[in-house]
Amino acid sequence: MHHTRRTLIAVGLSLTFAFVPMTAIFAASPQPAKGEHGMVVTAQHLASRVGVEVLKKGGNAVDAAVAVGYALAVVYPNAGNIGGGGFMTIRFEDGRSTFLDFRERAPLASTKTMYLDKDGEPVKGASLDGYLAVGVPGSVAGFETAREKYGTLPRQDLMAPAIRYAKDGFVLEQGDVASLEGGAERLAKDPAAAAIFLKPDGKPYAIGERLVQADLAASLSAISEQGRDAFYKGPIADGIVKASAEKGGILAKADFENYAVRELEPVTCNYRGYEITSSPPPSSGGAIICEILNVLEFYPLSYLGAGSAETVKVMVEAMRHAYVDRNSALGDPEFVDNPVEKLLDKNYAKEIREKIDPFRAGVSQDLMPKGFGESQETTHYSIVDNDGNAVAVTYTLNGSFGAGVVADGTGILLNNEMDDFTQKPGVPNLYGLVQGEANAIEPRKTPLSSMSPTIVAKDGKPFMVIGSPGGSRIITITLEAIVNVVDHGMNIQEAIDAPRIHHQWLPDTVYIEPFGLSPDTEKLLAGMGYHLDVTEATWGQAAGILVGGKSLAEIEKGGGARYNGAIDSRAASGEAIGY
Repeated sequence: MHHTRRTLIAVGLSLTFAFVPMTAIFAASPQPAKGEHGMVVTAQHLASRVGVEVLKKGGNAVDAAVAVGYALAVVYPNAGNIGGGGFMTIRFEDGRSTFLDFRERAPLASTKTMYLDKDGEPVKGASLDGYLAVGVPGSVAGFETAREKYGTLPRQDLMAPAIRYAKDGFVLEQGDVASLEGGAERLAKDPAAAAIFLKPDGKPYAIGERLVQADLAASLSAISEQGRDAFYKGPIADGIVKASAEKGGILAKADFENYAVRELEPVTCNYRGYEITSSPPPSSGGAIICEILNVLEFYPLSYLGAGSAETVKVMVEAMRHAYVDRNSALGDPEFVDNPVEKLLDKNYAKEIREKIDPFRAGVSQDLMPKGFGESQETTHYSIVDNDGNAVAVTYTLNGSFGAGVVADGTGILLNNEMDDFTQKPGVPNLYGLVQGEANAIEPRKTPLSSMSPTIVAKDGKPFMVIGSPGGSRIITITLEAIVNVVDHGMNIQEAIDAPRIHHQWLPDTVYIEPFGLSPDTEKLLAGMGYHLDVTEATWGQAAGILVGGKSLAEIEKGGGARYNGAIDSRAASGEAIGY
């Protein structure tokens, strides 16, 4: 596949197009990590090492994913969790794939209006802070289900590194300290959390100091010895339920005892000959990524060029239409009839393209459905083993350090996932998402997610493993990484590092990372009627693997490393490690 770029050459007073072969994208990115037998990419370097050691000992990608999940709960406390939940997409060496939903669920005592005041308006912070914000955690059940069905090593072996890091502590580096400093004010409000994550004088830990989590070590040890029952039926659940009852929450022991993991068919679609396997509802991720890709497939993006006004325009319009569907139609499949088949239909994509004005910005208000709400504090990791099994895991506490609470004696930070429900149709959540009735709160329901652990295959073999945190922006981060590799010829590191754009229907704004577009491009887009917001901060921390070379060009040429891993340069403490 030959990529071309448009080069404008002045000849007298006229402009002519010259087509220059695109041999490389030059970006200020480090080279991807290389490996021949396996690759682990996570947002925390110690967790990456844990995963690689599991692979070296003969474990498969699922074993490594379970070990990494428990390790991140210790070494990446702002998002790594056993007090939250998430998703795992697995593609086996024989081409089969599956999806595990271990997302948090609404407690049995939940009600549709539980975060509204007497006038029917949302109570500030009620769905974000403290025990009323906590959904029933699913990570332990998810890891145990994955290990029992698809792993090969004993639970004790996979949990030993996490227990060691909790019991003996680990030395904090710059990225770890920055994270703890960022959460210090929030953690200080809960005595049990402050006792773990702040020093006795109330100050955050410094670089080179050691974070020891004795209570968490005890909880992990109990799970290691007794399995999931230690978390859902024993003293851990009792401790969380007791703290919830004492501090304004509604969690009950039955919520824990009744928790069940769902194994679902992943969403699949085809983009320019690449097979995308991603997350089904209760995640919106897979369906909406596929919907956007179906719209984009018609446009010659490699010719239009990365970051051009024309490319940005068609991407934004595809995002705008897809997020209307995301926010109004999708929800937990046990409660909502999700129109996934329609969203994946190439004819539906054609209908959307026909609505896109080639010269003017669309207007989100015009797309308001009749009758008509996640962050950096999620984390994603990608793993491939020597046999070609690939695993993509995204799990979350929702906000940074979740609800900011730890039940005494457990050492476990709890999520504030209830904010992902629609508190009130039309009212934005933490991430500005305006959502509808399909995502209303109901007992035992799972809130709609954007998490998109994704595996791409070509010619029946794994090609790419990708995903990211980023709340409502997870979908567009994952999408752009795929497009950057497939259409723009970037290597996996460049594809992940490249500046991002985002549009989510409402607010009707194109968000752009710093230096993401040139002033000339911004001027062209503004002239078409787009409202641009060039943000001061970057977003997301993608973790990706490319198989067969670091880029399409290297894959086509041959001779590249088998596995090429990239952790986002935005991730301060992450690492890609191959062996």
